[in-house]
Amino acid sequence: MNAPVSFLWSELSPGEGEKGPTVATISVRYIVDDVDAAIGFYTEHLGFDVELRPAPGFAALSRGDLRLLLNAPGAGGAGQAMPDGRKPEPVGWNRIQLEVPDLAAEVEVLRNSGAPHFRNEIIGGMGGKQILLEDPSGNPIELFEPPRE
Repeated sequence: MNAPVSFLWSELSPGEGEKGPTVATISVRYIVDDVDAAIGFYTEHLGFDVELRPAPGFAALSRGDLRLLLNAPGAGGAGQAMPDGRKPEPVGWNRIQLEVPDLAAEVEVLRNSGAPHFRNEIIGGMGGKQILLEDPSGNPIELFEPPRE
């Protein structure tokens, strides 16, 4: 892979005069105090649909090409504390999530580039594997690999 997350861009098939780059579905994860209250807010007020609700501490919502992942602190891999003891909480842990096909390979490419600062090591759970890195301003970005079938 030449550039991280380059696979997110694809070329549209020619047809109806359209051709050009398009972006795949984008996932954003929000840490929320109350998943049920958040589901109510996003579905009733902002037009999101519930796609998954497999556990009390997690829900996946969607609206168009945006997938909104809601996690309660302490729930699943995304709710776990970092090695330095910091705990995910609303505000400050909200992040974009970029899905990658091979998390370990992507992390190796990024580490070899010398640029990113990782907040943790790869962690896994029932929903897949993830790692957090920070942009130059300290904003978190989650790289995520779904479970293999």
